Amino acid sequence: MSTAAVAPARTGQVLADLLPVSRVRDIALVAGGAALTGLAAQIAVPVPGSPVPVTGQTFAALLVGTTLGARRGLAALALYAVAGVAGMPWFADGKSGGAMPSFGYIIGMMLAAFVVGALARRGADRSMLRMAGTMLLGEAIIYAVGVPYLAYAADLSASAAIAAGLTPFLIGDALKAALAMGLLPSAWKLVKR
Repeated sequence: MSTAAVAPARTGQVLADLLPVSRVRDIALVAGGAALTGLAAQIAVPVPGSPVPVTGQTFAALLVGTTLGARRGLAALALYAVAGVAGMPWFADGKSGGAMPSFGYIIGMMLAAFVVGALARRGADRSMLRMAGTMLLGEAIIYAVGVPYLAYAADLSASAAIAAGLTPFLIGDALKAALAMGLLPSAWKLVKR
């Protein structure tokens, strides 16, 4: 019988890689990442004139991607999306299904989790400046998919979709990036001790 050991931190790792290696670990991390995103989506504040609320969902999705890495991050967000489409009421405001005008943001979150996870594996989560850039890139990917999807699904012009699905969220996204700038590099500093 073998025992799983925790490897010391090194380049090419994400925070989740520091846990003992096993399939059970990976399944638990993916399920936990999906659940965290679902819980964070319940922190929802309506935005007047927009079908898209301000939520903790995007921050959770990017945090999941960064801490789990590209493949597990994508798997966690895919699980979140599939379960929500299948009826799990864990999209924003306890909704489910794929017919929402905001569903494009969820698709964008899957892609963003993959990209930020790949960047984290290259060390982007270990310094404040690189973490800020990583989070902002992840947010840009989410909007690059979510805003056009919103325009199509809600029959909005491009400018109306930007006004309803991008502009009201920029300040909050800057705050989320600032939080991540302190959180993840600090976690790595604790690991190195």
